[in-house]
Amino acid sequence: MIEDFLRKVPLFADLPAEDLAQLCQMTREVHLPAGQVLFTEGSLADRAYIIYEGELEIVKNVDGREILLDVQSVPGTVIGEMALLEETARLATVRAARDTLLLTLDHNQIHELFNLSPGAAEIMLHTIMGRWRGMEALVHHNEKMAQLGRLTAGIAHELNNPAATVLRGVGQLQMLLDNSEQARVALDRLSLTAGQQARVAALARQVQEVAARPLALNVLTRSDREEELETWLEDHAIPDAWELASILVNLGLEPAHLAELAEVFPPEQLSVLIRWLGATYTARSLLNEIAQGAGRIAETVQALKSYVYLDRAPVQNVDIHAGLDDTLIILRSKLEPDVVVYKVYASHLPQITAYGSELNQVWTNIIDNAADALPGRGEIIIRTRQEGAEVVVEIEDNGPGIPPANLPKIFDPFFTTKPPGKGAGLGLNISYNIVQKHHGQITVASEPGQTVFQVRLPVHPGDALIGG
Repeated sequence: MIEDFLRKVPLFADLPAEDLAQLCQMTREVHLPAGQVLFTEGSLADRAYIIYEGELEIVKNVDGREILLDVQSVPGTVIGEMALLEETARLATVRAARDTLLLTLDHNQIHELFNLSPGAAEIMLHTIMGRWRGMEALVHHNEKMAQLGRLTAGIAHELNNPAATVLRGVGQLQMLLDNSEQARVALDRLSLTAGQQARVAALARQVQEVAARPLALNVLTRSDREEELETWLEDHAIPDAWELASILVNLGLEPAHLAELAEVFPPEQLSVLIRWLGATYTARSLLNEIAQGAGRIAETVQALKSYVYLDRAPVQNVDIHAGLDDTLIILRSKLEPDVVVYKVYASHLPQITAYGSELNQVWTNIIDNAADALPGRGEIIIRTRQEGAEVVVEIEDNGPGIPPANLPKIFDPFFTTKPPGKGAGLGLNISYNIVQKHHGQITVASEPGQTVFQVRLPVHPGDALIGG
């Protein structure tokens, strides 16, 4: 019965009767209940399977999401042969959608089969190439969607903080402006002399300058100054001394400065003046926070627009430095606070003819991998230079490095050093294809403490680029 079944499988159809009979002796049955996993992604391939009856689901984990690649239920379908031929890691997980009966062959038996029948090897090659192309296309699409999702989440995180600052600031601004206006009216009622008015004008300029550039003080120094000012204010019967002390420290004032003001303004005027100083500084500081938040939002939106090259021709003159800077802004939320990025840019780097948005994918994949390689802290160095008719971009990190055995496979599709589910193994393959499309070259050199990806791109790749 098994021999009749295998004779109908294209992979074995051309085998002589005696070879087919020997193959039947090699196979063994595997019963797989519904829901049970046949093998998992990342496990070592040691055998292939032939569906006798039942149904199998082929799934892949990409960034924590399970993607259904295929469902196989046709009797005679061979499963697991792709990784088996090289005895590498499985590219996907296979489980039974319903009770399934399989026939299995191990690695040695597959190679013996190929020795018996060259035709079987050819059929296997066609089968593998078809599945490989189908899997690559599907996972490539899902990888792009996953990357888009990660970038969107990063941008949302990047916009959230400044947007919250703006909203909070607007909510507080009305009250602060009222307080500042009241303090100014009270100050105007003091009938100040010309000398006093000049001093008030100088203080107003100081408030404006300091609010734009807050003083950087360590916690201990700030605490000591606040205590000294609070004591001085209480000794001179200034209300709300504890609240005003903190603001006056931000203004860079010390008890000696207040003593000088006390010589120019009598007690009743000094109290009004200090409250006006506090109200004015607080309002201006808040306005600066709102401006910084709005500026951060505008910077991120502009970087995003440039990153994807909205409303621009696909092929154009591209500023490599602008693309790298936009990518760093987009990935800002991904870079840990203790990861320092150094930019060593050539002073006169020419623009190149390229697909700008696609090159930004290259920078994104390499910098994202560099960030993943750093355990919360480290350095990323981005260098650019021109060599003859080429522009060279190097992205270096001081992470643990790539094992020498993995370097030859680093640009292969589906190859990844990350745990299953953390990456589809297509990022660097996509980058490689994009660089090749631009008639350039991408290489990597790595040792512990130093990994350098180098991208070489022609300044003028020629008319062939227009057609992709």
